Amino acid sequence: MMKFGEKLKQARLRAKLTQEQLAQAVEVTKRTIINYETGKRYPRDRGMYYKLAQVLGVDVNYLLTEDEEFITDAASKYGSKGEAEARELLERSAALFAGGELSDEDKLAFVHEIQQLYLESKEIAKKFAPKRRKTM
Repeated sequence: MMKFGEKLKQARLRAKLTQEQLAQAVEVTKRTIINYETGKRYPRDRGMYYKLAQVLGVDVNYLLTEDEEFITDAASKYGSKGEAEARELLERSAALFAGGELSDEDKLAFVHEIQQLYLESKEIAKKFAPKRRKTM
């Protein structure tokens, strides 16, 4: 299955746009587009997926898979650290299945449950984290 960055690059090339042109059209830097295409970053908010899809003439669902949604949610709620943790969780989950005999449906169910547990544990941890005092 193609990842977001691969899909984005493919759609951009089909639309005959340079990275610079796409960046200008969706109001980000060329570096941001490069990071998206290389898989170093994902859009932080869902609105960017819609902008990209509109400019590229593709359905937003083409760009947005469950993994990307999970990473985007983690990034928007918990910042770059949450994004990195979500990405690592997905990579480690995928490694669990290497050479395994689970059906695709069972793998998807497992990964979905792991994602839910991650997000729930982050919410619980937030409740018990000490409050930071504002300094003046």
